[in-house]
Amino acid sequence: MFKTLLIATLILPTLSYANSNRLKDLVSVKGVRDNPIIGYGLVIGLNGTGDGGGEITNTSLKKMFQTLGLNTQKEITSKNVAAVIVTAKLPAFGRVGQKMDVIVSSIGDASSLAGGTLLVTPLKGGDGNIYAVASGPLSIGGMNKGKKNGTTGRISDGAVVERELEIAFNDKKSLRLALKKPDFTTAARVEKVINQELGGKYATAADATTIDLIIPTQYEKKVVELIAQVENFRVIADSSARIVINERTGTIVAGGDIVLKKVALSHGDLVLEVKGGENASGKPQAIHLIDKSTTLNDLVKALNVIGTSPEDLISIFQALKENGALVADIELI
Repeated sequence: MFKTLLIATLILPTLSYANSNRLKDLVSVKGVRDNPIIGYGLVIGLNGTGDGGGEITNTSLKKMFQTLGLNTQKEITSKNVAAVIVTAKLPAFGRVGQKMDVIVSSIGDASSLAGGTLLVTPLKGGDGNIYAVASGPLSIGGMNKGKKNGTTGRISDGAVVERELEIAFNDKKSLRLALKKPDFTTAARVEKVINQELGGKYATAADATTIDLIIPTQYEKKVVELIAQVENFRVIADSSARIVINERTGTIVAGGDIVLKKVALSHGDLVLEVKGGENASGKPQAIHLIDKSTTLNDLVKALNVIGTSPEDLISIFQALKENGALVADIELI
């Protein structure tokens, strides 16, 4: 199946220009993004799978007891408690009282967080301010009683937003759109489509990533309405010809406009030839198998018979690229 997908990708014309994309799938709006927040806390109620008296855990327990009015000078050791790091993503327009999920990860030697409950944990942003507070019972999910990879859990709606980000979005006079995949051709198309749809020179492509958009007069104080329209404009996204190869798994993905020029290739007992020119339908000629049937099915069978390994395919692709017959970038991951 691995080689079937490979050959089909190389000889069939790609459809990158056949379908357009919504602009909201291609760009992000500056300032409209999630913001990571983080906090340190304790998970209690573990069934003997906690840290078991680590220094960080002991110090945290002492401070917690002092906060609750219980002073103790003795060392506190318990296998039912674990020190954890809590992370979450604060929405761009998160409002006070809004809930969000959190991820809880052990930082000590706890073997499992299954069955535990996170104590109240403040979550801070990069500026040091507290933006949310998390707490609640953990869900490990899909584990055999928490015995496998049980040191990370999730709490659905486990944090409550306590502080909002100040974003006067509706008062903006201009916006900056950023392509998720930088490309000069796509940026130029985005500029053209926006200006055509809005009926004026409002968008300007500053580079391969950035499109600056001036808010039209009729949309002042109606920026949300403008974005709702702009993000549904249809744009044909361009992409470079690229072959991505994962040597560890033997996966090969070919995307973009892959061009294989006229060339002859010998690999073991198999001889392949790519004919030049175009056929009657106007499409590039497919790969042909010399001295054998030229159907795709027979070609794929022949490649499967010789058992071409991913290492051999990488060498073949690199040789074709060096020869100039394969017009595509090759990326090894």
